[in-house]
Amino acid sequence: MVKVNLPYGIDNFAKVRTSGCYYIDKTGFIRELLSETFDVNLITRPRRFGKTLTMSMLAEFFDIRKDSRKIFEGLEITDDKELCAAWMNQWPVLFITLKDVDGDEFQDAYGLLEKTVSKICIEHAYLVQSDKVDPTDREVFLELKSRKADTIDLQCALDTLLRMMKAYYGKDVILLVDEYDVPLAKASDNGYYKEMLNIIKKFLGMVWKSNPSLKFAVVTGCFRIAKESIFTGANNFISNSISGESYQDYFGFTESEVESLLQTAGLQEALPQMRKWYDGYIFGRKEIYCPWDVINHVRALMKDEKAEPENYWLDTSHNNIIQRFIEHPRINVNAKFETLLSGGAIQELIREDLTYDIAHSTEDNLWSILYLTGYLTRVLSEKVPKEMNVIKGNTVLRIPNEEVKSVFGDTVRKWFEEKISVRDRSSLFSAWWNGDEDKLTQDVTDILFGTISYFDYKEDFYHAFVAGLFSGAGYDVRTDSEQGTGRADIVVKEQERRRAIVIEIKWPGKGEASLEKECAAALKQIKDRQYVKNLEMEGYTTILCYGAAFLGKRCLIKLAEKERE
Repeated sequence: MVKVNLPYGIDNFAKVRTSGCYYIDKTGFIRELLSETFDVNLITRPRRFGKTLTMSMLAEFFDIRKDSRKIFEGLEITDDKELCAAWMNQWPVLFITLKDVDGDEFQDAYGLLEKTVSKICIEHAYLVQSDKVDPTDREVFLELKSRKADTIDLQCALDTLLRMMKAYYGKDVILLVDEYDVPLAKASDNGYYKEMLNIIKKFLGMVWKSNPSLKFAVVTGCFRIAKESIFTGANNFISNSISGESYQDYFGFTESEVESLLQTAGLQEALPQMRKWYDGYIFGRKEIYCPWDVINHVRALMKDEKAEPENYWLDTSHNNIIQRFIEHPRINVNAKFETLLSGGAIQELIREDLTYDIAHSTEDNLWSILYLTGYLTRVLSEKVPKEMNVIKGNTVLRIPNEEVKSVFGDTVRKWFEEKISVRDRSSLFSAWWNGDEDKLTQDVTDILFGTISYFDYKEDFYHAFVAGLFSGAGYDVRTDSEQGTGRADIVVKEQERRRAIVIEIKWPGKGEASLEKECAAALKQIKDRQYVKNLEMEGYTTILCYGAAFLGKRCLIKLAEKERE
């Protein structure tokens, strides 16, 4: 194994290149970008697919204040001498990222927007020294820099900066706006959407309304916001989403790029696992790996070659969207979620031009969000199951990989536990303690029908399901607990009354084994392996033993014969 200097958490292109970090060459993006004529080019991709690093690369390439020849040396774009002569460090660049404009309250987010603009003004403080800059613009600039500007001047900040830079350099300005929709997404989450929309609509919208200072703008985000008129006035506006084939290689890693990285690190054997966990996103017609996950896992493997894949999406935004979906009072997606979690595909009408205020209003919109944010991906037409009759206009969707599948599964598990915790379970608990196996079979079956199964009804699903029935009720619940000469699936203790329940779960897979037979086998296992022995030694005087057998959403629960007498 070879230690590779990975750009872990670094989204600054110059730092990646000057720090000797491993870099997968994406500079061909510059040529493809410049092959089109546009005023505004909106590129939408899920989070964690390298948008900020790509925008930083563009800033380094175009910025007239810099000499970037050294950091681009040896990269693909430098082979195009004519293009580099015309564009490399030849244009004024205004680069702003809105990914940190967040807050629980509107004033917090507004303050962060003020700070973001202030930092840009500090970066371009040289503008106020120029006689070419209009005195009024200079005064506004100083107010923005010191965070004392009024709301109108803040909304006009980018327009003011573009005008000042055009005057200073005598050239049109390239505007780069990274994660433009984050402020609206956060505002929607926290209940101040209208206030933030009023700010962002003017902050961005007026920049490209026949702006004589603008060379062109490149904007990135998760999806296109259409109805708020943020992009109204852009004479030549183009949108490149994950469905289109433009730039399909440039955000995320291709399989060959991952293979090359693993070969450099001497970790070629890790490719099948990496593919299973972090590949599977379809951009255009290309299958793409999430770069954030690849870098994290290669980093883990360099520390421990036996490191298992992890879910690195836990720290990213929007993971609550799945729970919102399944909790929606007017939408029942249980069957579709079960299809997806079992590895199947569904078909839905996808809208790529959503607005955050209506994003959660319909089922179609919610599926669209899951698709655009990377929780689901498109199935290419040639890979659609033959038995699926696809309705014209619909998109066939699936979960892209094991990592996202685990996010779905964990969310469903959490949702079930929360749903159960607020349910009146007093009669259910009475049935467990009173040995009422008929009532238990009926009640548990009813609850099972109201849940979303995950991992294709495998045994760990039923373990989590039964354990979850007791969650938040004050019981000491242990799973896979060492008892006697083995490990009991579930042990429930109520110390105050010195009573306990032992539950052994059986799952015959997809066969047609008798649930009666499986319950009998479970009870025999409890007896043969003496699961009650430790509990008796601990002083528990009442111990009830149950065999529970499951097949799909069928359930049978039996009490040990001794306790039924």
